[in-house]
Order: sequence, then C-alpha cells, then structure tokens
Amino acid sequence: MNLQSTNIHLRQFQLSDAQNLLDLNRKNRVEFEAISPMVYTDSYYTLENHEQMVEKWSKDYEEKSRITFGIFINNTNQLIGSIGLYKFVPGDKYVLGYSLDRDLYGKGYMTEAVQLMVKFAFKQIGAHRIEAGVMPRNIGSAKVLEKVGFVREGIAREYLKIHDTWEDHIMYSLLEKDLIGKA
Repeated sequence: MNLQSTNIHLRQFQLSDAQNLLDLNRKNRVEFEAISPMVYTDSYYTLENHEQMVEKWSKDYEEKSRITFGIFINNTNQLIGSIGLYKFVPGDKYVLGYSLDRDLYGKGYMTEAVQLMVKFAFKQIGAHRIEAGVMPRNIGSAKVLEKVGFVREGIAREYLKIHDTWEDHIMYSLLEKDLIGKA
C-alpha cells in the first residue's frame, strides 16, 4: 500500500526502515515523549525493539486493529514521521495519531499525511468516524486537523496521563459525510 500526494507518500513500514525509524525517534525523543502517554526507557531506543515494532505493525495491519504508515518525502524517500489509526473498540471508529521530525514543522507535510490517511480510512477500511486528541498547547497539530476538516468537539479534561501529569486534550472528529464535496 502506497498513498501519494504532492510532496509526500505514506506506506507500511518494512523491516529495512527500522534503523531510519530508530534514528528519527532518537532525534525527536524530547518532542515525541512530551506528547505521548507511553513511558519510554532506553530499551525502547534500540534497533531490535524497532524491528519488533515494525513486525508487530505488519500483523496489526492485517487485523485492521492498528494501521501505522511511515511518512516519506517523495523525491528522496526520506522517512520524516509516522501516522497511524488505532481501533480501540469494535465498530468503525478509529483514533488518529501522528508524529513528525521537528525540523519539518510548518511545511505542510503533516497536513498532506492526514489528508491521505483520512481518505484511506474512509475509502479502504470502511471507517465511519476518526477521532484525534490534541493538548491545548500543541497549536500546530490543532491547525493540521482543522485544515483537513476535523470538527472540534470540546475539551476532554485530564484525558491522558503524560509524565505523571493529567493533561487536557482538545477532541476532534471527522465523519465520512463531512468530506462529501471536499474530496
């Protein structure tokens, strides 16, 4: 599966991407950990662990429980981020998550990636609803969602615990019918 737009393309991670994914995660460790509810130890930042993650994502893709794609620059094939859909409950609802190399913030790459992922979700896997949560201080991420057409639903108070602090999140959603006439 390869989804392409003007500047970037999305595809499933391959085992050969594990080193580049590790390098990306190491480089952006502070930024990525600041928004993640996961607690990352040094053992997370190993090639073996990243190879295992890629293998697990492949299995999850087959089950449609988690769909994780790498975000790559078209003309260089450079890995610049990741984007995923996570299915936590039965039904046709997914939660969107993404990360991008800090050096590329504000260049429109994530907007393109979210647009591609949304079309994929509605047209290829039959999603009905996509949700995303953003910490209020993450203004860039909120702008990405709004540009793509996500609707702000409100604030989920103390939604996720990140580094021992309960963090509020602005909750967004997108329904397939929201895109009719926009695609």
